[in-house]
Amino acid sequence: MSAPIDFAGLFATPAPWLRGTGPHAEMVLSTRIRLARNLREVPFTHRAKDEQLHGVLARVGGAVQASPVLGGGLLLKMQECSAIERQVLVERHLVSHELGDGARPRGIYVAKDDRISVMVNEEDHLRLQSLTPGFQLAEAWALADAADDELDGSLEYAFSDDIGYLTACPTNAGTGLRASVLIHLPALVLLEEIQRVLKSIMQVGLNVRGLYGEHSEIMGNLFQISNQTTLGRSERDSIESLERVTKQIIETEERARERMLRDARTQLEDKVWRAYGTLRYCRSIQAKEVINLCSAVRLGVAMGLEGLCPLRVVNELLVSTQPAHLQRLAGEEMAPPERNLYRAQVVRERLAAAEREAGESRSS
Repeated sequence: MSAPIDFAGLFATPAPWLRGTGPHAEMVLSTRIRLARNLREVPFTHRAKDEQLHGVLARVGGAVQASPVLGGGLLLKMQECSAIERQVLVERHLVSHELGDGARPRGIYVAKDDRISVMVNEEDHLRLQSLTPGFQLAEAWALADAADDELDGSLEYAFSDDIGYLTACPTNAGTGLRASVLIHLPALVLLEEIQRVLKSIMQVGLNVRGLYGEHSEIMGNLFQISNQTTLGRSERDSIESLERVTKQIIETEERARERMLRDARTQLEDKVWRAYGTLRYCRSIQAKEVINLCSAVRLGVAMGLEGLCPLRVVNELLVSTQPAHLQRLAGEEMAPPERNLYRAQVVRERLAAAEREAGESRSS
């Protein structure tokens, strides 16, 4: 992807983490590494004055543009974005709800390949994150680590030899690292084994959240699993722990899927095709319903059922049908009933296009 020159350029391209590629992509949608950093001798965001936050924005903007890894991307200032544009960034998993409120001098820098971004003046001065499709903790860490090293060369971080990186919230101090995977676990939910699995995850010190992170609802059988401890553990330890547990979860979900295929294949196929049929021919549909129906279709794609759309199309629908994306696409604000009608049209047209592409591919 060439470097986006404005918001329209960013919006026109699906987020790379939705591509449906990478190891275990049929189960793991994305892998994220996030690093919390603050600048020395500048108060934390919640205590800083607006002019100090403007200064942080300027310093970080200069540092990222000068970086060989990060340079050539797009810096968006939240106060200059519309409410819909800010919400689009939330829906694309580029910024948090807190950053997207637009109330203070805050921003987001998106690198030219879209895999690395830097939130500026959220809870901490910098929240550097890398997002990769599939289960790729090592690659995501390598991207974030390289970008962090370059910024460390031009920005003076708040750091203590005894504690590590200093952060606004003590739970992030030390490495400042949050590693997470967004994983799809429909079979464990359908077999009513998910609570046992989630309990075991939390017992080993990991967090479980919804599609949009902290305080978000679990939808579409999608779970965000991340490390909890940053103080007293190295980055390698945290990443290896998450990787080990995620592999165990993948194996558990795979066994559950095998049991369902063996014992209830017809019922499972019926569930998948009913979901696809609803999406393909709906005339009015809510965002949450799209997410839940896409869960069943994703499972069908993973089962190898012929005639369904590619995994990347299912993934893209999770984001492109969210309220802000729809309104940005339509070029106008819409009331919920209008969005439901337009959402159904967008879903029908996208699935019809995928069917045409599949037909052309088979005939060529």
